[in-house]
Amino acid sequence: MLSSEFRPIVRLAGRDLDGTKRLAYALEEVKGLNINLANALVNALKLDGRMRLGQLSEQQVAEIEKSVRDMRQLNLPPWMFNRRKDIESGEDRHLLESDLAFIIKNDIEREKSVGSWRGMRHSLGLKVRGQHTRTTGRKGQTVGVRKAAVQAAAAAAAKEGKEE
Repeated sequence: MLSSEFRPIVRLAGRDLDGTKRLAYALEEVKGLNINLANALVNALKLDGRMRLGQLSEQQVAEIEKSVRDMRQLNLPPWMFNRRKDIESGEDRHLLESDLAFIIKNDIEREKSVGSWRGMRHSLGLKVRGQHTRTTGRKGQTVGVRKAAVQAAAAAAAKEGKEE
């Protein structure tokens, strides 16, 4: 079951993963896999979740790689996937790494071109999901007033008032 030697770095799903971590926590490093899905994957493949990723044999790593690439073969519930009822294909899919980033970017661009509320909020750089914006999300803007700037402005205004 165990390979003869321990590998500190394991290549999986286009990423170099830390072989010293336990299976689920190591799989979580792949963008698109969270801890719940990683645990479900480990349980569906009937692997010991206490094992370290570097202890797996090449055959087990290949099996995980194949399962990660096509999650539907594991008969997991569709609510675990990150792309349910895809707009183009209509099927439940699970995307990873660069595919996930590309599809999200395309979704945002589609919403902007349609002119939806979410698309408009994205284009304006505002909160999209109904959060309050009065006190949060002030990216890059100055919050409050610097005392020195206020005093300098008051002194300049007082000087102009005396000259007139």
